[in-house]
Amino acid sequence: MTVTTFKNEIAEALKTYERYIVCLNKTPDECEAALSSLMTKAIKAYESRGPSLRHGIALDKQCTIILSQTDEDSPLCGIYFNLFSPYKKKHAIKLAEPEGRQPESR
Repeated sequence: MTVTTFKNEIAEALKTYERYIVCLNKTPDECEAALSSLMTKAIKAYESRGPSLRHGIALDKQCTIILSQTDEDSPLCGIYFNLFSPYKKKHAIKLAEPEGRQPESR
C-alpha cells in the first residue's frame, strides 16, 4: 500500500480544496504535498496499528486523513479539511494560582 493507492481520493480532495477552501496557509501545490505526506504517515499508522485497532490517522492543523479497516483488501480513506478561521478571537484562560502562592506583582 502506497500513496498512489489513494491517488483518486487525493485528487478529489484537491478538487474540493481548490474550489471551496479558502486557506491563507497553503497554496494548492503545498496542499498536495501535505496530503501526500499525511497519507504516508496514515499508511504507516495503519500498517503498524495494534491487533484490536481499526484505523490509521494522520493530521496537521488543516487536514486529517483516516484509513479504516474494511472486509475488502484496501482500507477506506477519509480526507477531511479542518475548519479554522484566523479571525476568530482567542479567549484568554485565566488559571488559578496554586493554593498558598501569591501572584507576582510588577
